[in-house]
Amino acid sequence: MNEPLKITRQFHVARRQHGRKQLRDGAAADVPVGRVPRISRLMALAIRCDQLIHDGVIANQSELADFGHITTARMTQIMTLLNLAPDLQEQILFLPRMQRGRDRIIENDVRPIAQTFDWNKQRRLWSKLQRSVEQAEVSSR
Repeated sequence: MNEPLKITRQFHVARRQHGRKQLRDGAAADVPVGRVPRISRLMALAIRCDQLIHDGVIANQSELADFGHITTARMTQIMTLLNLAPDLQEQILFLPRMQRGRDRIIENDVRPIAQTFDWNKQRRLWSKLQRSVEQAEVSSR
């Protein structure tokens, strides 16, 4: 009756930067491979910051910039991504993970598109950007 309780559970230890380790539940196959592109992370950040302002947690972009230890100009650049058409925002959020090398689409490529307020024109510019990225991938192989 006083037998010790034995619990069996699978876990995976993932290596992170600088030799740090992270304990995760399940097998190694459950861990997504690659990294999320920077533009996807910035898009998610812009959406989150906008929600904080909308909910009244943060007063404005200037306060957000102070809180994030960045300049107001940089915060404006990030928040400009919210000008993109909703379908483009979704495509950016769900860009494929990068296995190795540089990101295919970078923020400097997307900024001019976000500064265009006509969503139809944005979609045309986005398609053009995607075609140029695909051509660059094919030519680099």
